Amino acid sequence: MPLTTDYSRASGKEIQGATTFFDVVDYGAAGDGQTDDSEAFNKAWTDVCSANTSQEAATLYVPPGKTFLLKPVAFKGPCKANSIHFQLRGTLIAPLSTSWPGDALNTWIQFAWIDNLILDGDGKIDGQGSDWWKSCMIKATFGSFLSCQQRPGALNFNSCNGLRLHGLTHLNSPRIHIAISGCKGVSISNIHIIAPEDSPNTDGIDISTSSNVVIQDSHIGTGDDCVAINGGSSFINITGVDCGPGHGIRFIGSLGDGGANDTVEEVHVNSCNFNHTQNGVRIKTFQNGSGFARNIYLEHIGLDNVSNPIIIDQFYKDRSKPPQEVLETGAGIQVSHVTYSDIHGTSASDVAIDLRCSNVVGCSNIVMDNINIISAVPGQDVRSSCKNAQGTAASVHPEVPCLS
Repeated sequence: MPLTTDYSRASGKEIQGATTFFDVVDYGAAGDGQTDDSEAFNKAWTDVCSANTSQEAATLYVPPGKTFLLKPVAFKGPCKANSIHFQLRGTLIAPLSTSWPGDALNTWIQFAWIDNLILDGDGKIDGQGSDWWKSCMIKATFGSFLSCQQRPGALNFNSCNGLRLHGLTHLNSPRIHIAISGCKGVSISNIHIIAPEDSPNTDGIDISTSSNVVIQDSHIGTGDDCVAINGGSSFINITGVDCGPGHGIRFIGSLGDGGANDTVEEVHVNSCNFNHTQNGVRIKTFQNGSGFARNIYLEHIGLDNVSNPIIIDQFYKDRSKPPQEVLETGAGIQVSHVTYSDIHGTSASDVAIDLRCSNVVGCSNIVMDNINIISAVPGQDVRSSCKNAQGTAASVHPEVPCLS
């Protein structure tokens, strides 16, 4: 459930009893937006992580009204306290691309091996990605695309069980805004993720090899996927998320890339809205992979001028890579037990439902119920396209001929 946070700060090192506070300003952080405050944050983190608190949490405090410039930093555990509270009330900004360390192009801020980490507050995390995006926007060859890809994500959480993110605003990451990897028991609520519609690969939240993840009551509008669920993930619940602009929610990510064996199951999406996105509810898999995507429930979805409202693509091909043959027999990811229920709104294209399944494994047990998608252009019709899909449909517009 969402956190209820008291942002008041007591004097000294204690607040609300014996919970220990470590203010980054006390460690020499200038907070002027120009001085490199990385060393001060690292020193504060060392004390927070090693604190033996009599209460539940040790808190690293970032005060309001200040802007802290951080070069790439890694906050790593395991820590002694039962819980670590990273309370962000100011603004964190990344270096400009021209002053970024050349050997740290993967992640700006990393949290790793920390149980029961709470990152919350009313502050901002600004990746200052605009200069990074320019090189991608002018790419013309495959080689230049590779250099475009060498951009850091903003936040990476690796093996952080019991993670809670709440209340922050995430801006303009050079690439992915929030990456969740190898985590169990994650709660993300009331966050805002914002980047321009034309910013490349600026996914909102990417999830991989993680389980029991809840995302709720948030707004995500970027240049790429609002949420991407990748291989090794299970029991993902997304509720009350407004998505747009961007590519929509990639409920099942690019499974099987490079022939990988990937699995995703128990994905529940409820009461989400898509506004002027490229896609709505999308499942995409590469042709030569193996594994499965199953037990996926997409319910109570609103669509406003969405280009591809409902799509399954088992022939996905990365356009950024050299052209390769589309093999009709290539898909090996089994897509099954997918339920679409109570989905309404408008499509920006004439194909509102597109089920593009392989003739090897196909898509099975697809259930569609109470769906009404019309054209965003008054007077125009929409249609469906369906190939190698098996299942049932009731009260669906447009009709899906391959579902009985």
